[in-house]
Amino acid sequence: MTNLLTRSGVVVLTCVSFLAGCGRGDSEDDAAHVARATVAGESVLLVAQPFTEFIDGIGSVVPRPGESAMLGAPTAARILRVLVVAGQHVTAGEALVELDRTSIDAVARSAEATLAAAEAAAARATRLVDAGVAPRREAEQATADMARARADAATARHSSELATLRAPLSGVIMRVTATVGELADPGRSLVEIANPAAIDVLLTLPSADAARLRPGMTVVLRAGGDSVGHGAVIEVGGAVDSLTRGVGVRVRVAATTRTLRLGETLNGSITAATDPHAITVPIAALVPAGESFRVFVVDSLGMVHARPVTVAGRDASRAHITAGLTAGERVVTFGAYGMDEGARLSPKETHP
Repeated sequence: MTNLLTRSGVVVLTCVSFLAGCGRGDSEDDAAHVARATVAGESVLLVAQPFTEFIDGIGSVVPRPGESAMLGAPTAARILRVLVVAGQHVTAGEALVELDRTSIDAVARSAEATLAAAEAAAARATRLVDAGVAPRREAEQATADMARARADAATARHSSELATLRAPLSGVIMRVTATVGELADPGRSLVEIANPAAIDVLLTLPSADAARLRPGMTVVLRAGGDSVGHGAVIEVGGAVDSLTRGVGVRVRVAATTRTLRLGETLNGSITAATDPHAITVPIAALVPAGESFRVFVVDSLGMVHARPVTVAGRDASRAHITAGLTAGERVVTFGAYGMDEGARLSPKETHP
């Protein structure tokens, strides 16, 4: 009996101790869970406010279409004189490069002699046909030969006139590749000229950004961070450049704070869209989620919940949210990275 009670007592005491131990463990786990669930961070209260989205690109100052020219030799000829250098201002008609006329004039004289012979042969064939001595096809062939000789002579005369390359417009010499004494090939540019008073800015943008642009959008032009002028989009390229892998966007310059030089590198900020009642969040609130983003919204009890959002655009500090959030909600900013669903945020709030 005594042994049984003792054994029973041991059993009872053991159970009580076990239960007491279990109770202490649960309490400690709960406390630890609460401690882990409360995280430090900052939040911001969302309010509707104006937001302007800018699309940035980099490019250079270029001449307008029709305001530049590339000049080359009309036929293979040796370069006799180079009369200009890059950066030099020239007027329309001014001599730029002189070619050796020896071979060019020889070709012209030969073409004129061939033309004279062809004209005489055509006249003789016509007389013989009229007299009934020769068939009409001979006169037709002679006439065709004369037409070819006239075209060749005209080309030769034109080449002779172009033995001295002259400026087709007033402007600035952009590039000179001609070297005295070398043989100039017809397909090679020897001098490039452009009108510095008629300029555009050609920006290069990713195709996804270019697809959102349209003519008339305003552009702020900058150099080294300083504004140098403004203009408007006049043309968006229809193809991706094989070299830059971007799309060209031509900007017509409206006003400048200083002279812009051809070839100068500029940055352009294009006003893509303006929303007077936009919902925006600080960039720090965005947490990447695959190909999209999410933010952590703080409920009335201070608990945070992940929510996917749609980002329509951004500037240096804010992101424009078009779906997923409404004014009056709070989102986590500092501390959003590494945040867990259902965590409790320390009540520290900032304002946008």
